[in-house]
Amino acid sequence: MRESTQNVKMHRWSKLFIPTLREAPADAEVASHQLLLRAGYIRQLGAGIYSYLPLGTRSIHKIVAIVREEMDCIGQEFFLPALLPREPWDESGRWTGMGDNMFRLKDRKGADLCLGMTHEEIMTSIARNEIRSYKQLPQIWYQIQTKFRDEPRPKSGLLRVRQFTMKDSYSFDIDEAGLDESYKKHDEAYRRIFTRCGLEFVAVEADSGAMGGSQSQEFMVYTEAGEDWIASSPDGSYAANIEKATSKLGPVKDLEPTGNGLPELVHTPGKAAIADVAEFFGIEASQDIKCVAYMGQMPGSDGSVLEKPVVAFLRGDHQVNETKLAGAANCNEVRPMQPDELKKYMDGPAGYLGPIGLHVLPVEALNVNRGFFTRGAGMDKLKGVSGDLLSKIKDERASTVVLDEGLLDRKNLVAGANRANYHYRNVTPGRDFQWTVAADIRNVSAGDPDPVSGQPLRLGKAVEIGHIFKLGYKYSHSMGARVLDRNGKETTPIMGSYGIGIERILTSAMEQSAAKLGKNDRGEWSYVLPGAIAPYDVVVSVTKQTDAALAEAGERIAADLERAGFDVLLDDRDGSAGVKFKDADLIGVPYRVTVGKRLAEGFVEVVDRLKGATEEVAVAEVGNVLRRVQG
Repeated sequence: MRESTQNVKMHRWSKLFIPTLREAPADAEVASHQLLLRAGYIRQLGAGIYSYLPLGTRSIHKIVAIVREEMDCIGQEFFLPALLPREPWDESGRWTGMGDNMFRLKDRKGADLCLGMTHEEIMTSIARNEIRSYKQLPQIWYQIQTKFRDEPRPKSGLLRVRQFTMKDSYSFDIDEAGLDESYKKHDEAYRRIFTRCGLEFVAVEADSGAMGGSQSQEFMVYTEAGEDWIASSPDGSYAANIEKATSKLGPVKDLEPTGNGLPELVHTPGKAAIADVAEFFGIEASQDIKCVAYMGQMPGSDGSVLEKPVVAFLRGDHQVNETKLAGAANCNEVRPMQPDELKKYMDGPAGYLGPIGLHVLPVEALNVNRGFFTRGAGMDKLKGVSGDLLSKIKDERASTVVLDEGLLDRKNLVAGANRANYHYRNVTPGRDFQWTVAADIRNVSAGDPDPVSGQPLRLGKAVEIGHIFKLGYKYSHSMGARVLDRNGKETTPIMGSYGIGIERILTSAMEQSAAKLGKNDRGEWSYVLPGAIAPYDVVVSVTKQTDAALAEAGERIAADLERAGFDVLLDDRDGSAGVKFKDADLIGVPYRVTVGKRLAEGFVEVVDRLKGATEEVAVAEVGNVLRRVQG
């Protein structure tokens, strides 16, 4: 609701561009995509590229106003260019690190440019050139700007696009205590923003991904339209993205040894699947060692992709979380090994892979990341690397072996023998094989006890609407930002990065409402937007525009509501009341005032679509009733 004003600018449906559709296009799969198109909020221009029509623009502007108001309480607004030179990205190492997600181009002189995906580098370059002393810190800088990502599979309307609007902010502090405070300010501001926008959200632990840093938190909205998965406890005491989620492990029983208790080779013809192996040996899947072989990847300085073998071992009843695995193996991402790679590094076929006899890189190699991948020319020049470690890194068959923590302290397990149709039993980790690093690399499952209070975890799809990162020194150090501390010595400021997807607030609100209201008898999604972000607060619907008394009353009520500070749309079109009601519902406005046959008795109908309630109201009381139902 806006502040009262003397001048009333009437928004008449008959004069506005609101191109509603009776049916959603066939390629619009999720509810929000269908509704955005049918309600005339957006139109598609190309793959992942949309035009915002007047209704969509009004809602986006309202969201931006809420974001700006809350961010102004903690920071200062900038407006940075979307067209960026290559050089800052080279300094941070992300020109190649961003891969194909970055839109790249050249100017007429051949200089490399890109379209901004995010602006850590640009904000850091400003801080590097302008901030000289701790006295100028802390700083929180933000912008609301168009961002670009060369999304490989644009879909789901505004949920996965190539051009979008982001609120991105950046903090600069003198020490970790300062960063903690900046992080907390953003956490609190985000909660206020999403609450004011009417969203039911959950804050979850998250993986920092390409952003880097020591800690990150996502703000998520549960919806079947989401592509992220989150795990949370019923009371909200624990929540995490599936890429970060952990759970307590219940007790499992180890097998009794056979023979002399040492690894025993067993012929297992055709038993490649975990279930078949468990049946053959008469064991539980948790008593089997699962092996999953990958090639870890990271970008080379020349734009190439460098690779190394990464082998994961975990319980047979668990699944590998590839994001966790990549983090544990110190690489950007992983891909499955191909048959020739299995032969080279594992000396065995899929289905029969195991840990005994592997060439294992030592944990110290994780700190020699570039050499860890290349194993080629120039290795001898690596500084601080002992000859023994260097020789182990140079072993081209050596793999980064990651053991899931669920296998620690286990004994007498069954594992593949790296030989077709054979397995070992009596395999004990630590005695019969070693590993590079042990870490939690498994996916949690629905019903697992959460790590805080042991409550059963709920797994569900969700949409990320915001993300906050403690970046640490990644960008300030690599780009040479320095300030004088309290003792007059040069130090590197510590940074944070914080983002909100503006369009995702709108789409998540639609998805959340549609999930509650479901579909009507025609199979169409129903929804209603929260008043704070709906294009209008209220629609005044005149049931019969040719009736002079009804038309005049509609004009007067709409004008009075406008003067009272409501954002009003007057439906003054010629047409049936049914069509008007359907259109009012379709555009998601939370309240409708129906001017109809009871006007002769001094009453109109007020429909509260948020609560599903309708009441007859005296004309003079419409404004008061709307204020009451708005809360």
